[in-house]
Amino acid sequence: MKITFLGGVGEVGRSSVLVQTEKTRTLLDFGVMLDHDIRFPAYVSPKEIDLIVLTHSHLDHSGAIPVLFIHKEIPILTTKLTAELADILIADFIKVSGYYLPFETIELDRMMHSTLYHKLREPFTSSDAELELLDAGHIPGSAQVVIGSGNARLLYTGDINTTQTRLIKPADLKYPDVDYAIIESTYATVEHTERKKLEEEFTERTKAIVEGGGVVLIPAFGVGRSQEIVNVLYQNEFPHAVNIDGMAEQVGKILFRNLDQLADPELYKRAMENAHWIKNWKERKQVISRPGVIVSPAGMLKGGPASFYSQNVSSRAKNAIFLVSFQIPGTPGKLLLEKNILAVGGRLMKVNAQVQNFDFSSHCGKSELHQVLKGLSSARKVFVVHGTQENNIALVETARRDFGLEADVPEVGREYVL
Repeated sequence: MKITFLGGVGEVGRSSVLVQTEKTRTLLDFGVMLDHDIRFPAYVSPKEIDLIVLTHSHLDHSGAIPVLFIHKEIPILTTKLTAELADILIADFIKVSGYYLPFETIELDRMMHSTLYHKLREPFTSSDAELELLDAGHIPGSAQVVIGSGNARLLYTGDINTTQTRLIKPADLKYPDVDYAIIESTYATVEHTERKKLEEEFTERTKAIVEGGGVVLIPAFGVGRSQEIVNVLYQNEFPHAVNIDGMAEQVGKILFRNLDQLADPELYKRAMENAHWIKNWKERKQVISRPGVIVSPAGMLKGGPASFYSQNVSSRAKNAIFLVSFQIPGTPGKLLLEKNILAVGGRLMKVNAQVQNFDFSSHCGKSELHQVLKGLSSARKVFVVHGTQENNIALVETARRDFGLEADVPEVGREYVL
């Protein structure tokens, strides 16, 4: 088995790993980087790819896949829910991107036509490679991948979360004996706040703003985070109006059709039925003029209805913008968090509204990542990706020092023979 990292090393974005066995070339994810510009992983010829495995729908793992379908169709293995969500996310990416993309809707259609739905914990054989998908606990439909051939077995965690949330179950850590592992390090140096305490603090702060006559804008990823936030507010008996806008509505309807994939289907149904779904621009203008909560993509304020809401909410001190999603450096959300400045249409606005970050992460924190490493005692080597270089190195050092594992930060483009 040989592996080549095409992106996602020393950065959070454009994740992709090429796995070669004697007869099969499998691509694990093929995402984009969304910061100042849209960047793609290192080039790989579609003619040489036999199978693509998509771990989850987020664009940093899925967004570049259509470029592989310009002249060829390649089978894609993923869960049914991931396929449905990726279709929405990539279609929106094509629609709203202000940049030139080297693919269009026709390539997305080919991609979806080539997708094979696969259930978790069911073996899949591709020539001389055997694959299995395990629950990743990251967002609805997300999966880890175990791929084996000959005497080598590789685990690719993708994005992973071992903490129970109000939306989905935690990751499946019942790994078979693996010889090699690729693990993310997004929060390798951060201990997440205990979930119950976080939910209570978030609900109380939100309640205080609304009862003070303010509007709380919660920019949140359309897939997973938006729905989780609505669940959290309902579960903690938030008594005021909760409004949902943008892609969060489309995703919400897809999840209604996939309730068996959620941690608590009844909670989800009650929370969503209690919320108000914004239908048009008239309603958007109405909800910013009265106290309440608005949950809307984009989670990093890079487009989506949240961009409109942020301009209106930011001018008044009684309002608030509560960030609940990961903020990539270079995005409007990161600028707002660090400098209290809002980037709007090429100009910068000072923000008078209260700004606060709440750590509703869908990734493992420091302790949880150590728990994952502990379960990899059989691994000959661990590769650390999907994090800043600082976090990559921190997790490598922990793997070596505390768990006796051989671990490294890989190089992009270098082929590793396992």
